[in-house]
Amino acid sequence: MSQVEEKKIVTDTTGQDGEFMLEPVPMSKRRSTRSQIMVWIGFGYAVTGLIVGGTLGGYGNSGGLPPMQAFWAIFLGMGSLFLITSFLGIAAQKTGLNLSLLSRYSYGSKGFVVPMIVMALLTLGWFASILGMIGDIWGAFIGNPSGIIVFDPVKFGFEGIAPITLEVFLLCIIWGAVFTFTAIKGMGAIEKIADICAPLIMIVAIVVGVIFVTQSGGVSTFLNKASTLGGLGLGNGITAVVGSWIAGAVMGVDLFRFNKNVKAVFWCAASCFIFTNPILNVVGYIGAVHIGEYNYVIWMLGVNLLVALLGVFVWTTALWTTDNSELYCNALYTGPSLDAFGIHVSRKKLVAVCGILGTLLGALAFYQLFFADFINVLGSMAPPLCAPILADYFVIGKRKNKKYSTELLNKHPAVRWAGVVSFAIGAILGYVFQYIVPLPYGLPAGLFAMVVSFIIYILIYNLTPDARIDDKMVKEI
Repeated sequence: MSQVEEKKIVTDTTGQDGEFMLEPVPMSKRRSTRSQIMVWIGFGYAVTGLIVGGTLGGYGNSGGLPPMQAFWAIFLGMGSLFLITSFLGIAAQKTGLNLSLLSRYSYGSKGFVVPMIVMALLTLGWFASILGMIGDIWGAFIGNPSGIIVFDPVKFGFEGIAPITLEVFLLCIIWGAVFTFTAIKGMGAIEKIADICAPLIMIVAIVVGVIFVTQSGGVSTFLNKASTLGGLGLGNGITAVVGSWIAGAVMGVDLFRFNKNVKAVFWCAASCFIFTNPILNVVGYIGAVHIGEYNYVIWMLGVNLLVALLGVFVWTTALWTTDNSELYCNALYTGPSLDAFGIHVSRKKLVAVCGILGTLLGALAFYQLFFADFINVLGSMAPPLCAPILADYFVIGKRKNKKYSTELLNKHPAVRWAGVVSFAIGAILGYVFQYIVPLPYGLPAGLFAMVVSFIIYILIYNLTPDARIDDKMVKEI
């Protein structure tokens, strides 16, 4: 690529902020492997890792899994996520395209809006949920000195849900504004936050996990206690692990496009799904078994003021990077989708709108009311979303040389039916297998549905106009 071409690409046509919402990232603008790894470590430190670990440990009357089954649920679930995000990452790194632009090759110039709407809703939901998690911890730390209740879910039929106090409401608004501001600044701001917070985050999590095991009487005593768990089932355990992170695995495309080489893709994916999040799964599991609570920060609040302050600080800064990424990626889904229909909005404005909406949802108990259902549906229906992208890039794209040339980026048909149909079938099957007709042998619904979607795409590709259109487009290059 010439310097003239690169200079042209740097200008983002909807924002001119160098975040490449509608264009591939040129190699000259790729970022160092170290900085990207730190982003992924911070990104990987999400409270869902603790929640899922707690579920495996019997929290919330889930029944849980004994230690060896819990290990396999984490290993197979995180291993699947590592592979999914790595292969998506290879496609992103090779093309420099974000998820929206990459999806055009398998869903069409307007058909890609279908998966992007799904991802936009998922990232909005995650942003609101994470903000609610932060509000909960600050609320437990500060209490309710004002005595004012802003929203009481019980009055609306939601029994057992704690009211949203004025303190929690205001803190959600404040932190939502902070997260929105840093997300507007872009990838550079996310990297700086991750550089500072990531090492401390991991140290605290590991130390607390060791303390819990020691307090329980040692490894043998802990394992004996955990061995009494059962009832969740290995397949449901794997689905819970995958559901906690499938949105993040797909979102990885928007981060991987800044990598300089494929080796960096694997290191970044490993830093999240092998070195970071599994640790949180284990710590959440240990906490649920030992004290009946997956969130170790709750325990830290009761030790002393200094430890409580450390816990609140680590919790907030850890989730800062994650929430930044949710907003950053949300704009990369909504922006190109609107652009496909002639509506041009800058990335910064989209981040601001999503940040305001997500902040209001987070402050008004989205996490407390809907998170459990949100993550379960996510785990069963979202994995098939990436199947058409993987099938098209690694199977169809290998057969048709130059199919992924950037010259074809804006020449795709409105709808590529192989992608839309295979995703729709996979999403429906994922829901059916999770909630209506469970799969035999405890197989995980979402992953099984993704495999089915992958196969369907390959089988029907040549039966749709997509194959003929691709042949014609490639010949014209």
